[in-house]
Amino acid sequence: QVRVVESGGGLVQAGGSLTLSCKVSGLKLEDHTMGWFRQAPGEAREGVSCISWNGGVIYLRDSVKGRFTVSRDNAKNTVYLQMNSLKPEDRATYYCAVDQYDYCMSFTPIRPRHWGQGTQVTVSV
Repeated sequence: QVRVVESGGGLVQAGGSLTLSCKVSGLKLEDHTMGWFRQAPGEAREGVSCISWNGGVIYLRDSVKGRFTVSRDNAKNTVYLQMNSLKPEDRATYYCAVDQYDYCMSFTPIRPRHWGQGTQVTVSV
């Protein structure tokens, strides 16, 4: 059984930083692309980043470029999202997803198959 668990969310002031972690069990992470998504209250879920199986290809949505960094440690079956210079508009529940494929074509993974429960990020003014 595949299990995806996000952690690291919280309340931070605008301009602050948070690092989200996504721990996956039940499969070999290096066989899969990983994605981060977010969903703000009342909004649709949107892709934030996609990182290929070995971290060699990374896409980030334009609004987070230069502020967010995504990385992975396949040996630890863990993916990270480092978020700096946070803005109030970054407030959302952040989800990690294991994709069916091992490559990315954009900041939205092609076919996410396994999801975590999400971790809340709140940015105060």
